[in-house]
Amino acid sequence: MSEKWLVGVDLGGTTTKIAFLNLYGELLHKWEIPTDKSDNGKNIIINIAKAIDQKLSELDQPKSKLMGIGMGAPGPVDMVKGIIYEAVNLGWDKNMPLKDLLEVETGLSAVIDNDANCAALGEMWKGAGDGAKDIICVTLGTGVGGGVIANGDIIHGTRGAAGEIGHITVVPDGGYPCNCGKSGCLETVASATGVVRLALEALNDSSHKSILKEVKTSLTAKDVFDAARTGDALAKQVVNKLAFYLGIAIANLGSALNPEKIVLGGGVSRAGDILLKGVVDRFKEYAFSTVANSTKISIATLGNDAGVIGAAWLVKNKLK
Repeated sequence: MSEKWLVGVDLGGTTTKIAFLNLYGELLHKWEIPTDKSDNGKNIIINIAKAIDQKLSELDQPKSKLMGIGMGAPGPVDMVKGIIYEAVNLGWDKNMPLKDLLEVETGLSAVIDNDANCAALGEMWKGAGDGAKDIICVTLGTGVGGGVIANGDIIHGTRGAAGEIGHITVVPDGGYPCNCGKSGCLETVASATGVVRLALEALNDSSHKSILKEVKTSLTAKDVFDAARTGDALAKQVVNKLAFYLGIAIANLGSALNPEKIVLGGGVSRAGDILLKGVVDRFKEYAFSTVANSTKISIATLGNDAGVIGAAWLVKNKLK
């Protein structure tokens, strides 16, 4: 009997990543399709099912080759009931029966979770987690997401919202407004847009020279980190401020959970050591001493593959 494959799906607002993996978590085939959000996203699951069938046909493989399908979706999820509470960016109403829809359209057993949770599981299984069972993953992208793993399994909370690290308040008075309706969330200062916001604020408040002034109208987070590497004083000030906010947030999480590892992923994390060093310094300054000395902070290694790998982990470990 030939070895079964796992299907991992990372559902995004613009593209949907799909992969076939073996039982060891090795990527065999991966591709992506556009996410069709028209008509309140009614075609999203249908298109995923068609894409899987088409790929199987191209590979001359039967549907029976697939053990099941796991999906990471952008919103709070109830894994047991198989629903996503809301996915505003996809046009989905509340309490969408995502698991049932996947099973009906694909003919496969399905399991779902939040996309950031899947990324965390992927890093635990095959990435920077390196087999550790107690991990916090923070994803620094357009927003800030996260996943908390304790004793080898993801923590969901009462309504599937555990791990919403981006909405920890780090600026309690006078912070920037957040899409969640609060102000001063970590996401407003540690996401890619948050880094640009901090930089523009610094540029407006300073009369000192900075190479960032030359690209002010098209400034990106990458510009800020690149300038900091050259020794640009204003850019270094922005990176230090970012490191403070991120460091104090994960220090508080660390003190509460005492993880073995904290993994930083997403586009902003590609800044590498220039960001990591400051975050580690702040973490050690603010975390409980035992936690500060026992927790390793590192950069994620799987990149955009983390979500599909974590979704495949769900199939292997959650489907009966």
